[in-house]
Amino acid sequence: MKGREDAPRQGPEGAPDAWLEIEPQFAEALLGMEVGHELIVITWLHETRRDVLKGHPRSDPNRPLTGVFYTRSPARPNPLGLHPVTVREINPPSREGYGATRATRLKIGPIEAFDGTPVVDIKSASTRADE
Repeated sequence: MKGREDAPRQGPEGAPDAWLEIEPQFAEALLGMEVGHELIVITWLHETRRDVLKGHPRSDPNRPLTGVFYTRSPARPNPLGLHPVTVREINPPSREGYGATRATRLKIGPIEAFDGTPVVDIKSASTRADE
């Protein structure tokens, strides 16, 4: 998504899939990740206001004012975004044992973030990753 007017409010409301570009020095951190795995992508919502503490949920003035800590508003003092996503594709696929090919891109979705939004971290949403 290029601009605020193009951004869906929630992933299930039509957010697209997107490619995450992984810096080569972090490619090994993707080891074990497979298509279908569920992740939490943590982003820094760099284009949002940080001085807003309350608002009408979903920008609907008919709803009562609510503190941003109880909303999914991107405007907040510490603008971290949490995005539950599914791995759709890993490119190039990791081929351990067949050379040094390492994944450097993940197609994930759905995600409601602008192009260029900084990714702070990627975490497994599944407890099976801890087994």
